[in-house]
Amino acid sequence: MTGTTSTELLDGHLAGLASALLPYRSVAGRLGRWGDELARLLAGGGRLLVAGNGGSAAEAQHLAAELVGKLRDDRAPLSAIALCAETSSLTALGNDYGFDEVFARQVRAHGRPGDILLLLSTSGRSANLVRAARAGREIGLRCWAFTGPTPNPLADACTDVLAVPSPDSQVVQELHLVSAHVLCGYVDAHLPVLLGPTGGYAAGQRPPVAAYTGAAAATEPAGRPGVDAAAGNVPPPEPTPVRPSGVEDELVLRVPGGIDLGDVAPGGSEEER
Repeated sequence: MTGTTSTELLDGHLAGLASALLPYRSVAGRLGRWGDELARLLAGGGRLLVAGNGGSAAEAQHLAAELVGKLRDDRAPLSAIALCAETSSLTALGNDYGFDEVFARQVRAHGRPGDILLLLSTSGRSANLVRAARAGREIGLRCWAFTGPTPNPLADACTDVLAVPSPDSQVVQELHLVSAHVLCGYVDAHLPVLLGPTGGYAAGQRPPVAAYTGAAAATEPAGRPGVDAAAGNVPPPEPTPVRPSGVEDELVLRVPGGIDLGDVAPGGSEEER
């Protein structure tokens, strides 16, 4: 390959990406609204399910990792499951029910009414994603999609879609990754309070009950001093302390009978306390 040919390939690809940016900007504004909705869901104990095929599967996993981990600043982990990463489930479901059902059945297993399902496809014609969207809507999930140009079957099956207006599937996929990063950025920006890495809140930063949905407020014990459920001033549950990752500590194992294996000396007898 000559230097000229190599440069032509690079320039051609970048030109295609650059030509898609302004049209993409006109459709990507919805990411702010999506980020707000997703932040409210996840802060209230809801869940994001995400899936794709091939390169879109990798991007689905990437998106889930940014939420369970972090995008930039440390915060509490948020619940996101990449259905395409469940290899045992994928192969079992594909073998027993057919490849078109590998995501739909997982959606029925993991999805709860009010959760969000986000499906990624450059073509928008993947039958297994279309079936997943239909399954999600049947059980009360909000179904979103990242696709290429519309119309396409996946966009039609979902309640909202970000359709990248480019005929090049590589460019579409690259802008899906941009969309995933921007969506996660909006989630962090719209979280009702700053959630620390262990799920705790800074002093004075506890949100009102209205910021929570589902079990987060319902599980708060009644009868605590200063708590009046009827008046609507029930604070969220106290966070369970979580040891930060990377901190070495003594491994403590407990078995039935109350024996603490962390207190057993190498010889097998308990040390004096």
